[in-house]
Amino acid sequence: MNHKGTVVLETKRLILRRYSLDDTDDMFNNWATNENVTKFLPWTPYTSKEDLQAYISMCIESYEKPSTYNWIIEFKENRQAIGSISVTNVNEDIDEAEVGYCLGEDYWHKGIMTEAFSRVIEFLFDEVNVNKVSASHDVNNPNSGKVMKKCGLIYEGTKKQGARNNTGLCDDAIYGLVKSDYLAKREIFKNKL
Repeated sequence: MNHKGTVVLETKRLILRRYSLDDTDDMFNNWATNENVTKFLPWTPYTSKEDLQAYISMCIESYEKPSTYNWIIEFKENRQAIGSISVTNVNEDIDEAEVGYCLGEDYWHKGIMTEAFSRVIEFLFDEVNVNKVSASHDVNNPNSGKVMKKCGLIYEGTKKQGARNNTGLCDDAIYGLVKSDYLAKREIFKNKL
């Protein structure tokens, strides 16, 4: 793998960029405190801006490592931070990057996460030279799986009670895309950006 770190990525509607303390209000108002957004995530909703600033500061410090990939999703139309997408786990042995994401509820069902994830996939394969991009979701959150499918990931199976989130133990649907399949479908990604 050829680690590049969290560089700015852009699509028609989005800027994917590093966290800043200036994102505190948008993050607090748009997604980090919303129980509907965090229902299927492993972290609980934030209740204070101070705690959120501590998290953002930790993210900023992590950018020193070139293997950190953690983006704020900024919506160009209103210049607000509306969600996040990151590589949650890197497996150097098989050149795999596992991706996780969340988006403010007001921005659901608009193709925004598909657009962001497609751009991250392109970057990870073309620039970082990963061999596999993977993601997973609680089976009770099928909309997250729809994003994965739209981005070309293939369902690989379900781990029974393979994850824990704010609903408790959950069955975890696993998706993946290997580089050879990505290269065969490359035009699909270009059309989404």
